[in-house]
This record gives sequence, structure tokens and C-alpha cells, in this order.
Amino acid sequence: MQLNLIPHPDTPPSQPDFKVWASVDHAGAFGATATTNIWFGVGAPASRFAIPAAEEPSRADELWKTTCFEIFLQEAGSDAYQEWNFAPSGDWAAYRFSNHREDMTEFEVSAPPYIRMEDNLTWWTLGATIAVEAGKSWEFNLTAVLEEKDGTKSYWAVAHAPDKPDFHHPDCFVAKLP
Repeated sequence: MQLNLIPHPDTPPSQPDFKVWASVDHAGAFGATATTNIWFGVGAPASRFAIPAAEEPSRADELWKTTCFEIFLQEAGSDAYQEWNFAPSGDWAAYRFSNHREDMTEFEVSAPPYIRMEDNLTWWTLGATIAVEAGKSWEFNLTAVLEEKDGTKSYWAVAHAPDKPDFHHPDCFVAKLP
């Protein structure tokens, strides 16, 4: 499934001359988990953005303060949800919430996400593979924080909340894993 991300109207990029898109493939289940592959694409040169240097991937907080990509997953009918963050450096984070921005805890994962970046000089992609609990109906939103080298930050999502950017808002969980 391919989805287009749109910038929040209050936080546009410095030049609206590019698109951001994502594709999601929910692969088969392997026991209690299923593999989900996510590819984010940015239709502008990677050199335009503040991208942390690649290093040994590790769990890290506050990745959203600069260029990063995210998936917010919620089981259908539940208020609880997960937030996964993926940085071009390979760093990642995973959190669990009981409700909209409530009771944030680190989400214990069975395996860290597999993150990779491909730079095609005129556009670039970031891929992330995660394991999600199998046998559930998942609703989600895909998001991106893109920081340009001039300091401009734009907030992109499949769906935005009313008013200010808030990727956690219940109105944002609009897509369903196949």
C-alpha cells in the first residue's frame, strides 16, 4: 500500500517543491509476530536536510527533534497505541501509550527495527522493518519530521489533527494494515 504524506499547513517546508510518500507491506506472521516493512521517500536531495551521521544503531530518545520518520500503531477499538521512531542514522525508539499522550513507557521489542537509508542524489528513502503482534487489526499513521539545513522543520503525515501538529491525536490513525 502506498500513501502520500502531506505537510501540516502551519509548518510548511522552506520550498514546497517536493513530495513525501510511504509504502507499507505487512508480511506474513511468524508465530506471535508479523513483519511490517515501511519505506519512506522524500522527493528532494538528502543534502538539503539535517541528517544525523550514520553510526552503530541504538535505541535513543528525542529523535523527533530533527529529521526522523515514525509509525503510530493502534489496535482497532483500543485507546492504547505504539509509537516507533526511525532516524537516518539508524537510531530508533519505541514507546507505548495507554491513551492520547498518557502513560508513556518504553515499548519492549522482541528485536530492534532494521533501518536502512538509500540516497539517490535527487531523492532518498528510509526503510524500517519492525515486528508487530500478529492476529490483530492495526490502524496506523505514518509521519515524518524533516529538518532542512537552514533550520526549517516541516511535519508530514498521512492525516493531521485539527489545529497544531500532533501525530498522537486519535484522528490521525486513519490507515489499516493489510
